[in-house]
Amino acid sequence: MYGGLPEGETRMGKVLQWLDAPFVLRRLMAARQSLADATPLTRDCGSLCGAACCQPEESGDNGMLLLPFEERLYHKPIDGFSYELRPDDTLYKGGWRLVCDGQCPREHRPFACRVFPLRIRIVDAGQEDETSVQAEVDPRAWACCPLPEEGGLRAVRADFIAAVEAAGHLLTGNAYLLEALLNEQRMLDDTRKL
Repeated sequence: MYGGLPEGETRMGKVLQWLDAPFVLRRLMAARQSLADATPLTRDCGSLCGAACCQPEESGDNGMLLLPFEERLYHKPIDGFSYELRPDDTLYKGGWRLVCDGQCPREHRPFACRVFPLRIRIVDAGQEDETSVQAEVDPRAWACCPLPEEGGLRAVRADFIAAVEAAGHLLTGNAYLLEALLNEQRMLDDTRKL
């Protein structure tokens, strides 16, 4: 510990996070809003599988990984939404996982739920002023979602794919969010190699 802060953290690092948070949240909220009405199918895709992606696992180790500062949207109770935040450093140090009972008001879904069963792949990071992204089937979706088996991206509405990619472009404009997306991509790419 250094002056009451966890190892590896400095006062300047904390101050920079505090200063950056409003900018990160503004970009994250814009990305979340761009997906507010976007859905993979023209009907409720949960009717195909009994909303399998929203069902809690027996292990209790389920939930959705939150993007940087997204946990701030869940610090206050939300009517009709039972959840808890758990520390999880999978995507970035100091990260969070939101674990719920599988029922939530649509407007309060975490970003990861809004894009599922897709994810954002960074195609070209940092060479130009703008980072290229593309939507792809999230490999974790194969465990619970019938859409990957029904044709992958071809089974998903084109406007949903476009909305996911537009949200990805918004997120990659911020270093915190881009880093989390790249860390997720590395983790999933490493898993594919196994």
